[in-house]
Amino acid sequence: MGSATMSSRKQKLNEKAAAKAAKSGAWSATTVSKHELYQLAVQNVEAEIDFIDAEFERLRGRKAVLLREDFCGTGNSSTEWIRRRSTNRAIGLDIDQPTLDWGVEHHVEPLSADQQARIQLINRDVLEPGDASGADCVLAMNFSYWLFKTRDELRAYFRAVHESIGEDGVFFLDHYGGSESMAEQEEEKEIDEGPGKRFVYVWDQHKYNPITGEMVARIHFKFPDKTKIKTAFEYHWRLWTLPELRELLHEAGFKNVNVYWEGEDEDGEGDGVYTPTLEGAADPAFICYISAFD
Repeated sequence: MGSATMSSRKQKLNEKAAAKAAKSGAWSATTVSKHELYQLAVQNVEAEIDFIDAEFERLRGRKAVLLREDFCGTGNSSTEWIRRRSTNRAIGLDIDQPTLDWGVEHHVEPLSADQQARIQLINRDVLEPGDASGADCVLAMNFSYWLFKTRDELRAYFRAVHESIGEDGVFFLDHYGGSESMAEQEEEKEIDEGPGKRFVYVWDQHKYNPITGEMVARIHFKFPDKTKIKTAFEYHWRLWTLPELRELLHEAGFKNVNVYWEGEDEDGEGDGVYTPTLEGAADPAFICYISAFD
């Protein structure tokens, strides 16, 4: 059997499986949004906002009110912030209008009228926040700031945050590192959200250049009906190190930079509790938080 015939047959089988999944209400490559899958596989906005809310209050002695989510995508974190307190306000900045539109439809529009009045998702470059200034908290999560590939570019972004943040504001970032972050490899994780809502999340560290630190990372999704969303997301990043980030944040004007390391439970697994420290373990793969403030 020729390769073209095999490909055609495979496509027909996938279409048949997808149609069956759609009829049953099950998730497949044709029945669920990649944004929905991303939020379930990658984000944990509840834990993220828990950390930010508590740490800001610890650092500043008051509750934060205005949060700005840079590279906000669907505005998932901003929406979670709005739900926390009736006084909270949020602004999300992103340059991808279709993603913002999805966020408005699925996050903002289901909110109450009062909640909708306290959130904005804006198509704007994070380098020019404009009237989105004065935030108590500015977030750059999911390593989104790695799209800036040179020291000058990243410093310029950090400086833009420093100049626009509130007088006693705090800048929060997350970071991924360890020896495995440089490996060209794939990692799979099964996600089960209930009957018919199962899929496999594939994190693909597709390419890494140790000379420049540049990497290409991709996200794929696979479903029980054998359908796939290949390269649902693709990122062209620079893999920054913690020493570089700390130096650049200081150079951008921030007087204080904290790195928060996750503790371990009795089994040696992460316990979800992040505390500021100047000494971390040489784990092959780790995720940590950073805060920068004056």
